Amino acid sequence: MTTSSTPRPVDGRFRLAVAQMNPTVGDIAGNLALIRSARAEAAAGGADLVLYSELVVAGYPTEDLVLKRAFVRRCMQTIEELAADTADGGPAMLVGTPWLDGDTLHNAVALLDGGKVQTLRYKYDLPNYGVFDEKRVFKAGPLPGPMDFRGVRIGVPICEDIWNDEVCECLAETGAEMLLVPNGSPYWAHRADERLPVVVARVVESGLPLVYCNQLGGQDELVFDGGSFALQADRALAFQLSQFETALGFSDWVRQAEGGWRCENGTFASLPGLDEANWRACVMGLGDYVRKNGFPGVVLGLSGGIDSAICAAMAVDALGADKVHAIMLPYRYTSKESIKDAADCARALGIRYDTVPIAEPVEGFGRVLAPLFTGCEQDTTEENLQSRARGVILMAISNKFGSMVVTTGNKSEMSVGYATLYGDMNGGYNPIKDLYKTQVFHMARWRNANRPSGMLGPDGEVVPVNIITKVPTAELRENQTDQDSLPPYDVLDDILSCLVEHEMAVSDIEKRGHDRALIHRIEHLLYIAEYKRRQAPPGVKITERNFGRDRRYPITNRFRDRS
Repeated sequence: MTTSSTPRPVDGRFRLAVAQMNPTVGDIAGNLALIRSARAEAAAGGADLVLYSELVVAGYPTEDLVLKRAFVRRCMQTIEELAADTADGGPAMLVGTPWLDGDTLHNAVALLDGGKVQTLRYKYDLPNYGVFDEKRVFKAGPLPGPMDFRGVRIGVPICEDIWNDEVCECLAETGAEMLLVPNGSPYWAHRADERLPVVVARVVESGLPLVYCNQLGGQDELVFDGGSFALQADRALAFQLSQFETALGFSDWVRQAEGGWRCENGTFASLPGLDEANWRACVMGLGDYVRKNGFPGVVLGLSGGIDSAICAAMAVDALGADKVHAIMLPYRYTSKESIKDAADCARALGIRYDTVPIAEPVEGFGRVLAPLFTGCEQDTTEENLQSRARGVILMAISNKFGSMVVTTGNKSEMSVGYATLYGDMNGGYNPIKDLYKTQVFHMARWRNANRPSGMLGPDGEVVPVNIITKVPTAELRENQTDQDSLPPYDVLDDILSCLVEHEMAVSDIEKRGHDRALIHRIEHLLYIAEYKRRQAPPGVKITERNFGRDRRYPITNRFRDRS
């Protein structure tokens, strides 16, 4: 590291390091260590400036945690500590943090150099849609002007500030020479395809190169995929960092004869295709949730069905086989085929596998309820007792050994209420909560044929083929199949996608070839299951509109679309 106390000025060129890191919300000390480690690596690589992601000191999104003034003040103290680090003459830093300006709380970025906080900029455009609700906790700053970094005028719009033209236009008009953008942009399918046109538009309008630094890692339902990149002023790709991996990317910027800046070299990582990106998102979301919340591992019911099998495979890829415990919980309706399939799956994954029969607790519930149920026909009540007995057993194992219960319901089931509260909905986290059933089948086949780098599970078939090809069933009564009460999953999922992702009218969905009465039935099931979803564990956001952070419907809701 450079030891001079005076930072060298930029004389026609400088080296930028982009720190794509995985902070943890609220772990200020841990985030500080990550920031310092990245700066040390950047210094060893000869960097003049390190760009970090949005609110990296606090972790993102902070939600209402930033309403706690003690937390914000600790973040601000940490910025002062980091500023003091730069007295060594090494790289300057652009660091995101919450910041109190008097009594006004801002989403801010600080330029730290020469042992001081040189300047601050506040986020102007606070997003308040979808998963974002920053207007709840922050106040918007004024339109920003450039910062002076060792003689270079840099514009630092913060994340949403580049999703319209106002901020970048202001920066260009007030003399910015390049745009460095800290981001907290979460993943969903095709999200990376949305970012590039936005950045291209800002580059075209401003005539300036733009560097996009994105956060990495899982935070509750959100997964941040990284994928940081930069465009030259002529829109050519200057560098591209990987998705779903920690990275520190170096790039050398040179002032051209006409006065603009151009990246002379940069790293070019290949990005995963959609299937791999979705798989990595599910794995990263589950793994980070378990690790960041301090669980020693996970336990799940392995039924011999597709959902629990793919969740087991994701858990092994995220945590390793030694941290995954599978339990078969058979009852009289559990087929020999399911018992074999579950055992084969556990064997393929190399995980601990135990069998806990549930006849005694289920029949015990039946006996104690018999006086109240006299004269009543058996129905889903008795079926749900099986599911709830399984839930109690899994939670007992979790309580005893500390492992988190992975719950395994897919988006199709969660949409129409084909899940049991306090039964198969028990658990701490659900990696496939935002995958429709047809996607689950597809992803199982894909993972059997592919093992992305960094996955801790084995190569080859991790979900036995018989689990994928057999008819889905909950096995809560004789000869039961999912299609006894639901339409075929390709039909169901298309209707649900229309209703959930696109908010389409029934009449428009009917034009896609679906039966009108069936659409009305699915819409009704979707609405009346809202109370169940409010009590479901969090799970990885994969689609554009997930349940929870995105789609917030009232539980009490008598509207039905009869158009």
